[in-house]
Amino acid sequence: VQLQASGGGLVQAGGSLRLSCAASGATLDYYGIGWFRQAPGKEREWVSSINNNGDTTDYSDSVKGRFTISRDNAKNTVYLQMNDLKPEDTAVYYCAAIMSLGAIVVVESDEYPYWGKGTLVTVSS
Repeated sequence: VQLQASGGGLVQAGGSLRLSCAASGATLDYYGIGWFRQAPGKEREWVSSINNNGDTTDYSDSVKGRFTISRDNAKNTVYLQMNDLKPEDTAVYYCAAIMSLGAIVVVESDEYPYWGKGTLVTVSS
């Protein structure tokens, strides 16, 4: 499966962006998806995950209540709606996929075998 993240950009603090992770080469029906981010000079950080059918989600404490992950398997796309953005959300955001069924969300980046190229989110203060 190939993944492409998009939707990044420059936004002021308090603003919103919606990231998309579009898949090709396979149907996402059998894949859990995770969003990760990496800020300059920092380690890659888990942001959110969703299971294959969308009924189980999880969020890092830093984004809980502000970000929402969702998916449209008919469009082979997973979304990350980001509201109330803060300067500390500035990072390159990546989506990753793991073949997984059931109510399982994976938060460890090392477990994801498939990664897309990132999209840059810059939040100005």
